[in-house]
Amino acid sequence: MKAHDGIYLDGAWRPAAGREVIEVVNPADEQVIGQVPAGDAEDVDTAVRAARAALPAWAATPPAERAARLTALRDALTARKDEIAETVTAELGAPLSFSQAVHVALPIAVAGSYAELAATHSFEEKVGNSVVHHEPIGVVGAITPWNYPLHQIVAKVAPALAAGCTVVLKPAEDTPLTAQLFAEAVHEAGVPAGVFNLVTGLGPVAGQALAEHPGVDLVSFTGSTAVGRRIGATAGAAVKKVALELGGKSANVILPSADLARAVKVGVANVMSNSGQTCSAWTRMLVHRDQYEETVGLAAAAAAKYGDRIGPVVNARQRERVRGYIEKGVAEGARLVAGGPESPREQGYFVSPTVFSDVTPDMTIAQEEIFGPVLSVLRYEDEEDALRIANGTVYGLAGAVWAGDEAEAVAFARRLETGQVDINGGRFNPLAPFGGYKQSGVGRELGVHGLAEYLQTKSFQF
Repeated sequence: MKAHDGIYLDGAWRPAAGREVIEVVNPADEQVIGQVPAGDAEDVDTAVRAARAALPAWAATPPAERAARLTALRDALTARKDEIAETVTAELGAPLSFSQAVHVALPIAVAGSYAELAATHSFEEKVGNSVVHHEPIGVVGAITPWNYPLHQIVAKVAPALAAGCTVVLKPAEDTPLTAQLFAEAVHEAGVPAGVFNLVTGLGPVAGQALAEHPGVDLVSFTGSTAVGRRIGATAGAAVKKVALELGGKSANVILPSADLARAVKVGVANVMSNSGQTCSAWTRMLVHRDQYEETVGLAAAAAAKYGDRIGPVVNARQRERVRGYIEKGVAEGARLVAGGPESPREQGYFVSPTVFSDVTPDMTIAQEEIFGPVLSVLRYEDEEDALRIANGTVYGLAGAVWAGDEAEAVAFARRLETGQVDINGGRFNPLAPFGGYKQSGVGRELGVHGLAEYLQTKSFQF
């Protein structure tokens, strides 16, 4: 893979004003695989000005033409799918098969969905004696995370382009090579100069400059709740719209009537997927007290099978963070039944697939987002107790409910304070709205609800 030594501005790769560079490290072997520019506030300003200049023409472009560019983008990503998968594996550490099936296939599908939406969505509606017109909100500052590097880029950039917005993207510093490949695909798709711009850089420098820039109309951010709060405060001071997809501590509620073996197997797989680095992971498994010990045994056995099947976490800092949470769980009285804080390999940022039993709702590992392959199993007395535990965190991003009767599961799910609930292992739907309650964020991504985040509303009265 070849890294660009510039940033993508106004339709071309150009030298960055910032003279520093970011080294990209393969988390599986700790080797440097490339470097990219660390763009600064001047680079961000140049990119925003380019996006601002390109906005009137792109906003006036017929939706059918915007759809054609998005279709071309989907096709360009598809043509590069093998290269992208290999790049994601190299800079994130995900197994190649997972990169191909999830990190690449999912965002290609999302890009296609927005090509279709741009062509079919009605940007006007009649309401009484008014015509309600939906127009692009303007320049979008997109700040994306490392855990799903291409998916999170596409989930922001594709709806923004479909809406008629222009974009400045600041990707995570751990996975910038994937972002560069995306920029190449945008260029190949014939998206006009200035409509999409890429500035690689550090969050506290380039990310902060993008969030603060007066030329940005909407900041779309995915990442930690702590950073989301700062971005929300910055945007609030300027009365600027934000879309924030933040942390999670999702509950996997297994009701007594459920197929216990299947619920546990799928639940453990969900937590171990992407080395636990998924904001919507079901990291709290809630089970009735009469089934608790059986569940713990099943979960421990399932986790043990992932020892050599998951990749590393993204960097040394993240590894130490996860190991710190495991040590905290032991110190607070939880019982390790699988894994532990010891690294399973001498090289690479690997964490053992870990399962805790005897976890109480007030423990740190049951309240805070760990972002690693760590599962907490909690017992409940009855359904009301399960609901209290499930809703008893500051988060509300996702979750799952299992029951022998689907109606029973849905009735429980309706009372969960969370943005998305999988019923008896329901499949992820890239057209359904994704986003959270409480401190899991503001706004929604994906599908028509994701498109709406990038639109401004105006009404004409007759």
